[in-house]
Amino acid sequence: MSALAAGPPDPDLERAYAACERLARTHYENFPVASFLLPKRMRPGIAAIYAFARCADDFADEPGYTDAERLRLLDDWTSRLRRAASAAPLDHPADTNDLIFIALQDTMRRHRLPLSLFEDLLSAFRQDVTVTRYRTWEDLLDYCSRSANPVGRLVLRVAGHEDASLDRASDAVCTALQLTNFWQDIGRDWGAGRVYVPLDARDRTGARESDLASGRMTPEWRAAMKTLVRQTRDLFAAGRPVCDGVRGRLKLELRLTWHGGSRVLDRIEEADYDVFHRRPALGGADILPILWRAAAWKRG
Repeated sequence: MSALAAGPPDPDLERAYAACERLARTHYENFPVASFLLPKRMRPGIAAIYAFARCADDFADEPGYTDAERLRLLDDWTSRLRRAASAAPLDHPADTNDLIFIALQDTMRRHRLPLSLFEDLLSAFRQDVTVTRYRTWEDLLDYCSRSANPVGRLVLRVAGHEDASLDRASDAVCTALQLTNFWQDIGRDWGAGRVYVPLDARDRTGARESDLASGRMTPEWRAAMKTLVRQTRDLFAAGRPVCDGVRGRLKLELRLTWHGGSRVLDRIEEADYDVFHRRPALGGADILPILWRAAAWKRG
């Protein structure tokens, strides 16, 4: 694999990165993952991080598991992570999961990635199993600080950036992207038994869960959604500096991602906040406007 450092070939390591890259290519995501826009040297590491997180997220979300089984699988994933972080030799790979941790161990070593960021992700996945409602906006932001923000910080580390101001801007963008996904998926999440709209936001407008159950988009829900979309836009605005502070092709990747997330919010507004009857999403008609806006980007 050309993106890896020169040295004697390690067949297990090459297989491991190839498995992670296959996983990244074959799973649908709202926003680019390890895309061709990323510098080639970054792609194996980003794919390893993605594969680790994707599998853990599936343990928490995919059907077919009891809650006890989900937590047991996440416990096992935590143990594997800590062994990989300790630099202990890993067993000869017997399956894809083994390959993921071989690649992840190498990525953590190469880029000096902190264990705490991966443990934060796992704590959020565990929370997905045990928590289905959020009382306050601050409670939801705390969840996003562990479910989304570590990914941005890991991408920055793989790109060679370790800067507190970039971290803060990245956190704002990652939280905004996570929230945008929540707002477009309210109907789907309700079907899965979750509501991410905080209770305090609902109480201020009088929006009720019984309306979700009957699929009614009421004036109260529209008012709550309008406030949430505005708060999310404020986070996108706070995160703009990360799109200016990185180098090379990653700069374009982040600008496209920033505009992609913002355009989903446009779609929610264009639908008059009715996310119950049709999921606001991007399509082919959005590609050129997003590309144009990214190319015409002005520093904030």
